[in-house]
Amino acid sequence: MKKGKSLCIFSTKGGVGKTTTAINIAGVLSCLQKKVLLIDLDNTSGAIATYLRKNPLKTIANCAEDYIGHVFDKIENYVTKYNENIDILASAKDPRVGSKLDTNIIPLIIERAIYSYDYLIIDMNHSLNEFNLTILDNCDLCLLVMSNDLIDIKNTANLVSVFKDAGKTNYKVMLNNSINPNRKYYSLFDIKNAIKANIDYYIDSSFYLATIDKYIYDGQILTLNPKMPKAYPNINKAFKTLIDDLEEVQDEK
Repeated sequence: MKKGKSLCIFSTKGGVGKTTTAINIAGVLSCLQKKVLLIDLDNTSGAIATYLRKNPLKTIANCAEDYIGHVFDKIENYVTKYNENIDILASAKDPRVGSKLDTNIIPLIIERAIYSYDYLIIDMNHSLNEFNLTILDNCDLCLLVMSNDLIDIKNTANLVSVFKDAGKTNYKVMLNNSINPNRKYYSLFDIKNAIKANIDYYIDSSFYLATIDKYIYDGQILTLNPKMPKAYPNINKAFKTLIDDLEEVQDEK
């Protein structure tokens, strides 16, 4: 049985487009006819199901409960279908439940899902706590999403330093300039020097959409639009390069 690939998406502050990035990567993979599981492990304010206009019957909390009760079976029993290629494992509906999720559930979910899907795309919150560290340790590749913001640059530099001290190399950095197209405080050269790491993928300001709320209200994934590759060739290329890099990381493990 073929083993899939796992990608977790992390940031050092909120509001940098982390969840949107996770959803759009899933869209690109779906267009490539890959089977994807979007896992929402932002366990206090997860928004993937809401973003995609889904009301899940079961969530990650049900996984944890059944795991503790020794009745956990296959991961497919807990997912919500978005389309023929994308499934969602939603965050707990009640943040009080989500905040108490057992860290030990993470390796189990990844282990059970990795052979059922081509790709696991895991959205996280921006806390560097034990829960998130466990996610980082159990994924093939971590994508650090950052914006052109002084605090974000400082925090990302600190995180890269922590990764280097820990000998962690399976991470890539994405600079998202589409969040605020007018925020061009620092050049790519300045940012790379500040964080002491490469900018592996660049989402430029052209991807900013004043009408993004319409997509959210309609539960649409922008990258599923057949016009997207021609309308945003650089963005499409960045996502596909990321997918290629994820394949290579898995091969090295």
